[in-house]
Formats: sequence, C-alpha cells, structure tokens
Amino acid sequence: MELSMPQWGQLFTLLMISVALGMDAFSLGIGVGMKGLGIPNILKISGTIGLFHFLMPLVGISMGQYLGQLVENIAVITGGGLLCALGVNMIWQAFRSGAGDDSFNIATTSGVMLFSLSVSLDSLSAGFSLGLFEADRILTVLLFGCVGGLMACFGMWLGRHVGGWVGDYGEVVGGMILITLGLRFLL
Repeated sequence: MELSMPQWGQLFTLLMISVALGMDAFSLGIGVGMKGLGIPNILKISGTIGLFHFLMPLVGISMGQYLGQLVENIAVITGGGLLCALGVNMIWQAFRSGAGDDSFNIATTSGVMLFSLSVSLDSLSAGFSLGLFEADRILTVLLFGCVGGLMACFGMWLGRHVGGWVGDYGEVVGGMILITLGLRFLL
C-alpha cells in the first residue's frame, strides 16, 4: 500500500511532534538517570513513560477542542510544578544524611507514576490540539508512545553514564535539571 502525499505529510508531522514531545522525556531522563538507575528500572520507567505518552494524547484527542483550550495551561503548569518538586526533592535527598524510606524514590511504583505523569502532560495538550485536525488517532498515539518511551530510555541510559563522571553530585545536577525544565513550563 502506497501512501499519498497528504499521508506522508501527516506521518512526517506526527513524527516531528513525537520527537518534540519526547525531548522532554529525554532531557528529564538524563537528570533522573544521574541517580545511577539500573537497567531494569530504566526499562520500567521508560516503558511507563511510553504508556503515558500513548494514553495522554488518546485522552486529549477524545476530549476535543473546547476542553483543549481550557486545560492546556493547567496541564503545563501542573507538569512544571511536579518537575520542580521532584528536582527540589532530589537535591534535598542528596544533602540529607541517612535518607530513609520515606523519601521520594523514582524506582517505586508511585515514583514512576508521578514522574511519567509529569513528563507526559504535554502529550495531553498535544492530543487536544491534534483532535482539531482529524489526525489519525492510532498513528498518533503509537508514535507518541514509542518515541517518548525510547527517548526516555536513551536519556536515562545517558544520564546513568554521565552521573558516573559527575560523581557524588550527580543527584544534585539531576535535580537542578528537573527544576530548570520545570521552571521552563511555569514561566
């Protein structure tokens, strides 16, 4: 089956949007990867991010034009606030002596869900926007999910190796990256 010119255009556009949305997951993955995550945790987190990058635009596309304009700013502000909170917590834990089990841990189920949600909120807004243009729903969510998950995985893998070079301050640097990117959403 050969694709027509408009279909190629839609595929290219959706791929570019997927990469743009995945850049947040990649950047944040570097920061989180500096905590020295193991490969099983990297795969679990990136898979969850991919799932959220699949589900969030699906919800966004389904909800439509009116709600898209109303919720877009709320999603961006919420995502930025969550990222800043995660970054502050990472820095706090790096300087806190004898951190106990009560601290935020990205490797826990709740930590993975919170991180994945904060990284994927922009996919919800993109889904709202794409709902206006009658984009191919299945192609959109598959591209968003796969690209977001792969970029997060690569970012965490890269952060894991960079974290070794940074040494004991890797968690602080990772926290600063999360805060910086969270502030980008808030400002």
